[in-house]
Amino acid sequence: MSAGARRHGPANAAQGRNYSEILSGDGIDRSLRRIAHEILERNASSLEGLALVGVLTRGAPLARRIAENVRHFEGLKVPVGALDITLHRDDRETRGTQRGEYPEVRGSHIPFDVTGKTVVLVDDVLYTGRTARAAMDALLELGRPAAIRLAILVDRGHRELPIRADHVGKNVPTSREESVRVRLVETDGEDGVIRVAV
Repeated sequence: MSAGARRHGPANAAQGRNYSEILSGDGIDRSLRRIAHEILERNASSLEGLALVGVLTRGAPLARRIAENVRHFEGLKVPVGALDITLHRDDRETRGTQRGEYPEVRGSHIPFDVTGKTVVLVDDVLYTGRTARAAMDALLELGRPAAIRLAILVDRGHRELPIRADHVGKNVPTSREESVRVRLVETDGEDGVIRVAV
């Protein structure tokens, strides 16, 4: 099963299966406000060099929400970008072969120079760490940031690479037989995170 299938799915994907709510819409909002506060505290001496980059698909709207929280708390407009990691994934060939298709490349949109900035990569779920590694590879092709940090809505464990998030909305112990499905208003029409037995 692909990483995307383990993490997302249509609204009725949990029908007929055992599932539990991890975060409600309000819970997502609270988690993103806390992450925004943590980012501000950690970078208090260098806020002018801060930038947020969301990993497509759901990391991008999460990054925009965090930036809006930062603007609300500090009156600071943090630059935000969206990063397509498709060509940097280490499972690109097997994913395409399994489905008999080539992966869709959507293209990154980062309207600023990342060189010299503290870039916070934002994504919805941290699992094996392979998506985060691919995101760092993709970002480093665009320039040389002063530092790269990682902000995650849900950390579900089971790392295969030595990667740890700097900012986490919620740590959720899971088994490999479960999936974590994140849904956002911007991409799915509603907010919520559920854990599904697959």
